[in-house]
Amino acid sequence: MVVKVDERRRPKPKKPLSRPAGPERGDGNGTPGLAARKAAARLLAAVIDAHTSLDGLTDHDHGHPQFRALDMRDRALVRAILITALRYRRTIGNLIAARLERPLPANATALSHILNVAAAQILFLDIPDSAAVDLAVTHAKADPRTARFSGLVNGVLRAIVRGKDVELPAMLARTQDAPDWFAGRLSSAYGADSAARILYIHRIEAPVDFTVKADPVHWAEKLGGIVLPTGSVRVAHLPANVPDLPGFADGSWWVQDAAAALPARLFGDVAGLHVADLCAAPGGKTAQLLAAGARVTAIDSSKNRLVRLEQNLARLGLSARTVQADILRFEPEDLFDAVLLDAPCSSTGTVRRHPDVPWTKTPDDIVKLADLQSRLLARAAMLVKPGGRIVFSNCSLDPLEGEEMHAAFLATPGIADDPIRPGEIAGIDPFLTPQGTLRTTPADMDMGSPELSGLDGFFAARLRRTA
Repeated sequence: MVVKVDERRRPKPKKPLSRPAGPERGDGNGTPGLAARKAAARLLAAVIDAHTSLDGLTDHDHGHPQFRALDMRDRALVRAILITALRYRRTIGNLIAARLERPLPANATALSHILNVAAAQILFLDIPDSAAVDLAVTHAKADPRTARFSGLVNGVLRAIVRGKDVELPAMLARTQDAPDWFAGRLSSAYGADSAARILYIHRIEAPVDFTVKADPVHWAEKLGGIVLPTGSVRVAHLPANVPDLPGFADGSWWVQDAAAALPARLFGDVAGLHVADLCAAPGGKTAQLLAAGARVTAIDSSKNRLVRLEQNLARLGLSARTVQADILRFEPEDLFDAVLLDAPCSSTGTVRRHPDVPWTKTPDDIVKLADLQSRLLARAAMLVKPGGRIVFSNCSLDPLEGEEMHAAFLATPGIADDPIRPGEIAGIDPFLTPQGTLRTTPADMDMGSPELSGLDGFFAARLRRTA
């Protein structure tokens, strides 16, 4: 069935990702679940049309007002819808387009978002098809921009319901769920086969990794997970909210992706050293350095992020000196023995956890962020004593922010490369490059099943100040 678009104004295998149990709430107008769908469409518009971070929009204290007006159960539902709609955006869009006589025009964004929110539920979430369709039609009727197209919404979605068992697997097989610019840069950097593996794993919900203070085998058993070759504990699906898990209250561990836990280990023995952690919040690497015996000055430009860092350290029974400062203007009383710069970046290595990233970033953003990283790295080198180590890292998959940044910085006078050696740190040899740098991708670390495999995309390099 192909649905015709009104000529007066032409608008543009079910996966068990369940919504929270319990009845859906109303929106104040007597229609249960409608408020959540309206919020999902509004926030999807903010991500796609305004390039706004999904985490910011769904922050429980400072997020979008329409999100904060929902109860916690409906907030969880909205996040599940949005993550799914973004993770499978191209697949969903293609299935919608296949049911239209002609494409939706560029100015029909409100209609497009209503369709995408509903189709995400129909195709991938454990929500009755009839509820997803009926709520989308009600939503369309309630919005003056889309009221005349409520029949189109009904027709397109019911057609998707009827054909999904056959059409969804076929569409998944031939679709890259990423913007063209992002898929193209992955292919250029890693080759077509590796890029395809990265895009495949991006579709699968990421596991949760923990850095533990001691005895990872014990905590893997307690948390129902496994110990990774690098020492992190991994759980495929959390049995409870993080604060309710054993070991949270007494500070035995913290949540930290296995790749993010590697850069701080590149310093080697830091016991007794004074280490600066630049751009430190939320503090996972600061905690690692403190637990290894370092004295740490944690520096960040955001007061609120430093407050969060301090709260995290307090739970862990750790303490660092914290400084709110612009790194480019920071002047310490004394130089540090070592400096860690986990630099602001495009975050393209975290798409599996944050599927909004490719839709909120652009190639121009990567260029601008690489320029900032270059300036931050130059400043970081001036904060360490001669002979001291500098570790530069970020969670980008783009060579402009990683390999190319490292190669260019080696031309800096007074800086020498300090390559990471095979066998130096348990479990990281598969991620070492011929240049002695660290590169992980979401397609790495095969643990036997997609749900337990992979890790964030990270780059890290180790340098030494010689003068």
